[in-house]
Amino acid sequence: MNSKLARTIFTYPAVDNHAHPLLKASHKDHFPFEGVLSEATGEALKEDSINSLACYRATKQLAKLFDCENDWEAVKTKRDGMDYEELCNLCMKSTGIQCLLLDDGLDSDGITEPFDWHDKFTPAKSKRIVRIEWLAQNLLKDRMKESTDVTLATASALLSSFSSDFDKAITGEAQSEDVAGFKSVACYRTGLDVSPVSASLEEIEEALMVAMKRYIATGKLRLADKAFNDYLVRVTMEVAGKYGKPVQFHTGLGDNDIVLARSSPAHLQPLIAAYPQTPVVLLHASYPFTREAGYLAAVYRNVFLDFGEVFPCVSAEGQRAVVRQVLELAPTTKIMWSTDGHWWPETYYLGTLQAREALFEVLEESVRREELSEEQAIGVAQRALFYNANKLYRLGLEPDLKFGLKTSGGKTW
Repeated sequence: MNSKLARTIFTYPAVDNHAHPLLKASHKDHFPFEGVLSEATGEALKEDSINSLACYRATKQLAKLFDCENDWEAVKTKRDGMDYEELCNLCMKSTGIQCLLLDDGLDSDGITEPFDWHDKFTPAKSKRIVRIEWLAQNLLKDRMKESTDVTLATASALLSSFSSDFDKAITGEAQSEDVAGFKSVACYRTGLDVSPVSASLEEIEEALMVAMKRYIATGKLRLADKAFNDYLVRVTMEVAGKYGKPVQFHTGLGDNDIVLARSSPAHLQPLIAAYPQTPVVLLHASYPFTREAGYLAAVYRNVFLDFGEVFPCVSAEGQRAVVRQVLELAPTTKIMWSTDGHWWPETYYLGTLQAREALFEVLEESVRREELSEEQAIGVAQRALFYNANKLYRLGLEPDLKFGLKTSGGKTW
């Protein structure tokens, strides 16, 4: 395994093109640690996820990192007893990530660190990925607090002022040096069948009115009404295309809040075709719809395919199958890796180690079969880990080979 291909894949500096901030030390126990392994919730998370092949493998890898017994509860006990800063450093410094692109719209309660706090772990400054539904909700909240009488007329007035503010906000973010791109979670809200054709003004107003009533009744604002949500996506696609900023879409793998039948990236095809100047990134390998995503990346110039989150949520064999499906059809200039790291530093560690392992095993097999030369395989790996994301997000980086890993997964290179 001491081949040039192995050394490259396990040590090359990487751009993590989609992740989320870590929890603050004061909130490090805010969520069940089993969330490292699974998007499930409740008993399905606490009782079932720990009996998956993904958990058995992650437990072994974390036990090795923490130098403790190969047991899930032992891993939890060991990490709970560690100084939080020490824990973060141990996990993050073992990844070889040169630059982080962070979607900081997952946290509405102030429990995570700011995006630039993460700069301590990487040679390059972190960049933001702006979640458009989160941005829209923040713009709407204050105005909705002033609305007690919800009618079509009040919704119409609100939409008029909001439209101007949202366009300005999206444009401002697109012009910011701290922002690498945008993200939509339409998949979670109304599905990926986002209409490229504008709904009537009345339909958008009615959708906003429903959101207003729900906010007044519950005190919580969650934009989940199709005409309005589709409108947000179209505005973003237009502005992002103008400024050359990619728009990421959550596709496939998620928690039980997703309607799986509407999470296939195939639903995005009309929108992709309608905005050919706007780069679109399909997140999470669109698992289990990876082949559909690969097809879109192959036939549309503006589509790129991220293969993240399946590390560590899917078994080792499943991960290898995902990487193979990514490579079946998608051009190797259009694929990008990510951790989907979030909340816990262990998600970054496992997301990196397991991705490097799967990428090596798949490419090494192709070299053995003489389908690729070793140099070609090395080029594929370097593009997937670094160069494709560096180019798409206009990061202007050079791979910091001095920063690259000298050890990975217990092996020294």
